[in-house]
Amino acid sequence: PCPCGFYGSKDQRECTCTPQQIYRYRAKLSGPLLDRIDLHLEVPRVPVQLLNERNAAESSAEIRLRVEAARAIQSKRFANRPAAPFNSAMNGEELRRYCKLDKEGQELLQMAFDTLGLSARAYDRIVKLARTIADLAGAVDIGSAHVAEAIRYRALDRNIAV
Repeated sequence: PCPCGFYGSKDQRECTCTPQQIYRYRAKLSGPLLDRIDLHLEVPRVPVQLLNERNAAESSAEIRLRVEAARAIQSKRFANRPAAPFNSAMNGEELRRYCKLDKEGQELLQMAFDTLGLSARAYDRIVKLARTIADLAGAVDIGSAHVAEAIRYRALDRNIAV
């Protein structure tokens, strides 16, 4: 996220970049290019002691079952276009048909849109991602929690203060 590579890694050392340097560095990736990337994640450095204290989490086999179930849902949903049976390939009509948001989800997305200055493309990507998150959870409808999670995956859209 910045030229020195340590932005946000306070456990190692402090970032030495000025806000202007970070802005120039991030400006190299244009907004339209970032809009085409569905997931923007910041992955912090994990301290060794946390690696040693891992708790039992969802197994890979369990995750695989959820992913397979979500893919089956999407394949059924898009049976009319078997070449691209995924939410990411939805067009505007399909987005309106399969991605209806409840009032709370709409308000949350509106707030994120206003606060982050999202583009229409980023808006569509968030809604498609929320649909996928709902599919992974086995939910028929997209809830506000799904929308909130999808918004969190747009880290590079947020103005992160130094």
